[in-house]
Amino acid sequence: MGLMVNDDNLISNQNPGTTTNEEQAENSSDDSTLGKDDNVGFKELYEQSLQSVQMGGVLTGRVVQINADSVMVDVGWKTEGYIPARELRDEQGNINVNVGDEIEILVDRRDQDGNLILSRDKAAKIKIWDDVKSACEQNTPVTGTVIERVKGGLSVDIGIPAFLPGSQVDIRPVRDLDRYVGQSFLFNVLKYDRKRNNVVLSRRTILEKEREAEKHDTLKNIEEGKIVEGVIKNITDYGLFIDLGGIDGLLHVTDISWGRITRPSDHFSKGEKIRVKVLSFDREKERVALGLKQLSANPWETIKEKYPINSVVEGKVVNLTDYGVFVEIEPGVEGLIHVSEMFWTREIRHPSKVLSVDQKINVMILDINIDTKRISLGLKQTTANPWETLKQKYPEGSIIKGIIRNITNFGIFVGVEEGIDGLIHMSDISWKQRVKHPSEMFKKGQEIEVMVLNIDVEHEKFSLGLKQIEKNPWEELNVKYPAGSIITGKVTNITDFGIFVEIEEGIEGLVHISELSSRRVKSSAELFSVGDNVSAIVKNVDPKSRKIRLSIKDYETGSEGTSVHQYLNNKENVGSSLSKALADVKILDTDE
Repeated sequence: MGLMVNDDNLISNQNPGTTTNEEQAENSSDDSTLGKDDNVGFKELYEQSLQSVQMGGVLTGRVVQINADSVMVDVGWKTEGYIPARELRDEQGNINVNVGDEIEILVDRRDQDGNLILSRDKAAKIKIWDDVKSACEQNTPVTGTVIERVKGGLSVDIGIPAFLPGSQVDIRPVRDLDRYVGQSFLFNVLKYDRKRNNVVLSRRTILEKEREAEKHDTLKNIEEGKIVEGVIKNITDYGLFIDLGGIDGLLHVTDISWGRITRPSDHFSKGEKIRVKVLSFDREKERVALGLKQLSANPWETIKEKYPINSVVEGKVVNLTDYGVFVEIEPGVEGLIHVSEMFWTREIRHPSKVLSVDQKINVMILDINIDTKRISLGLKQTTANPWETLKQKYPEGSIIKGIIRNITNFGIFVGVEEGIDGLIHMSDISWKQRVKHPSEMFKKGQEIEVMVLNIDVEHEKFSLGLKQIEKNPWEELNVKYPAGSIITGKVTNITDFGIFVEIEEGIEGLVHISELSSRRVKSSAELFSVGDNVSAIVKNVDPKSRKIRLSIKDYETGSEGTSVHQYLNNKENVGSSLSKALADVKILDTDE
């Protein structure tokens, strides 16, 4: 039988059809022409031929016998060698060779009886190293299965353990290496060291070669306006990168939908297949701009006709923010319900307290801006306006009761209806009293009676009055304190411009600094103190602005010999003299 010779071993071959060493020895012993010395020479040749089967050599042998624990193989030696049966069993435990099969084996060693111990596993490993060497030199791929994740990369079984660095797993960096465990791929052999039993592989070079071939085909077929299919490779805030086959295209966020897309990652995922349209292609720079919304009609072209202002439509809540709710009224078209348009009277901290994503609601179209692609929606407009009902229920001038809900430095808020408060402004609390802060007179939770002054439906304002329940005392002051009358009162306040004098409870008049004395006064405090009783003449009463002008100077002048009647007569005489003078001027003009 013929023997296969490995390059690394010195093993002689027997040519098919030739006699064996034993047969040559027999023939030589029967030849009568040969002498005793010749027999010795043949014996030596026979022994030499047997010794040519060297330890560690790889050759091909023929299976001649199968036992339970070993398989006998003829390798052309004086006796057959044997392989331990465990090396030839499959996963089910069955020996996977038959008598007569030719198999590659390695001559491992001799046992104590001089029999050859053979190994198919070691022969296979030697062959694998030959394949590794060839693959590295000729740049041909080998097949392997990823066994486990190890430090810096992956361990791969290519018949012998090999190392795949993390940087060589894929074209782009890979975070999750565990997902490759158990998978089989093609690899290139980057380098090997047989002595150190070290092999370094690369899958990246295989992928780059495949991608280059794909890229060539893609560039040949791509063109503007063409609809293509790709795989989402990466997602950013400004768009998606689509792998079209060896070349990446950018689907910008503005070309994803006719509506607004703020976060593409909310709508797409890596590895997802997607159909897009080629918007532009720069062959030199290999840049491709893609569009998704261009595969459907632009809804904004007919939006105003489809959704008239004040029409009510059904929509789906797609996003909740501090300032409002985004509602999708059709795919790619969203509108905003501002928080101010959610409820007529109810105040909310955040829209998420009352609405949820994917909830369907009815909304009213308030405004459409095609240029900015914005739609203003209203939720409260789909229900009756309680302010309209309020105006009918509480006419101006009606007296109602309410509970004080809040007190501020500018007025009092009184609860009238559920969610509706009316405001009593500081100026409408009292006709007479000067109120520094409403909390001096009122408390939260207190029930009070007020008058409805005004209900502004458009601006949702409810004005109330407390002083209006009583009669305005200022309307009678003109009669009660005519000009020229004398009053006596107490100084309540001293200012740089004069003093305030209380005429009666809650009613004060001002004596300007120029009316304090007939002599020149630099400061009101020079003459008076708070609490002093003074007398003065009423110069003027203005009920509308609620102001009374007083004069101590005129009173002092009157008390020195001029009566009040003389004071008034003097005013009348001055007026008469002025009128007469004007009349004389007119006569002169006429005569001329």
